[in-house]
Amino acid sequence: MPAILYGGLDFLFDYLMNGEVKHFYSHIIQGVCFGALVGFGFPYLTGKFGPRYVAKIGKSIKPDLAENEQIEVEGPANLFRGIEGVGGKLFLTNERLIFKSHKLNIQNGQTDIDYKHIAEVFGRKTANLIDNGIRIKTTDRKEYDFVVGDRDLWIERINEKAR
Repeated sequence: MPAILYGGLDFLFDYLMNGEVKHFYSHIIQGVCFGALVGFGFPYLTGKFGPRYVAKIGKSIKPDLAENEQIEVEGPANLFRGIEGVGGKLFLTNERLIFKSHKLNIQNGQTDIDYKHIAEVFGRKTANLIDNGIRIKTTDRKEYDFVVGDRDLWIERINEKAR
């Protein structure tokens, strides 16, 4: 079905833009190629890189911890580094707040925020629409913008540690 739809639309646009159809068979070949891509390629790629793959990546994210440091809370998160929303995990430990990115990002690595450097934590709207963001301001005037699930829990727990 996608092949017929694509081929028909391609044919229609060629006719509307040029006033005539010069290569009817090219539309059929393009439709068949598109149908094969959508019919076979897309299901293959989503099966290979779909939710199971993403969940596997999430389980493999482990922060670099100090000797006696222990993770108390962890969850999926994004940290905005410039315009990129870097995906990974946020960890609340007994010593600091840690964000560790997953390997599919352009900007990789671990970001550590010591509790004693946290000046303020408050909720924010992601894209000025969704109430799932946290902004952390530090005493050295840095700002960290995160997207998390259960934002209120994260704000409460970080504020408890930062006192």
